[in-house]
Amino acid sequence: MLREKEMNGWSGWAMLLILVVVFGSTIWMLISAVKEREVPLAIASIVILILTAVCLLGLTVVNPNEAQVVQLFGRYKGSLKEQGFWWVNPLTNRRKLSLRVRNFESNKLKVNDFEGNPIEIAAVVVWRVVETAEAAFEVHDYEHFVHVQSESALRNLATSYPYDAHQEGQISLRMSAGEIAHRLQQEIQDRLTKAGVEVIEARISHLAYAPEIAGAMLRRQQASAVIAARQKIVEGAVGMVEMALDQLSRKQVVQLDEERKATMVSNLLVVLCSDRDAQPVVNTGTLYQ
Repeated sequence: MLREKEMNGWSGWAMLLILVVVFGSTIWMLISAVKEREVPLAIASIVILILTAVCLLGLTVVNPNEAQVVQLFGRYKGSLKEQGFWWVNPLTNRRKLSLRVRNFESNKLKVNDFEGNPIEIAAVVVWRVVETAEAAFEVHDYEHFVHVQSESALRNLATSYPYDAHQEGQISLRMSAGEIAHRLQQEIQDRLTKAGVEVIEARISHLAYAPEIAGAMLRRQQASAVIAARQKIVEGAVGMVEMALDQLSRKQVVQLDEERKATMVSNLLVVLCSDRDAQPVVNTGTLYQ
């Protein structure tokens, strides 16, 4: 596996000045040789002009957050990463790589979650190249590699967790957004390390049940919400009834036998747990009539 090594170029401005001086001097020599009909000097001047033109090909500009991977006859020589105007061997092949932070949103994938329910999921991945040699030589097309491996990791993650948590403490795609994002980032990073890429952030951008089961799952969520609300209401009602009986007994407001206590508990629970306003019935007789 190739590892990145930084290389330094020569100052482009200094080399440009030298080449301009050489070029001007050679032109003057060529003109003199032609006038005096000195063939060897003329040939030498033409060769120098050709070499000067070739040397001009070694001038290169490195922009901020950009690198150039330098090869000479198929061998990796190093990466030029310092911004500025430089000159390197003109016979080298130079490939520009962006080191800027980039992001993309994956396609909406249709997969089955951990419980087998079909869902639609997509993610946003923020990444950048940190190892230029690996990005250039270890994979064929590192950008395409990032897209494909990110979607593969997202698909694998979606099948490992349920859409919704049905048990307390269970990790789910919908309710555990922070933890799911962290695990997605780790899984994508594991796949992209060989390409010299750092995953800065990965998070789910779209999550929904597939259209064919969306209606049924919505009713299921509504039913779960109603059940949870009813449980809270019943817990509160039981506590209020218990408090009422305790205070009546402690303050000796009225003495109730077990049958009348059961009747009172039933009436209080109906009033407290009903989803409609209770209609009071006034008893004009005694409690036992």
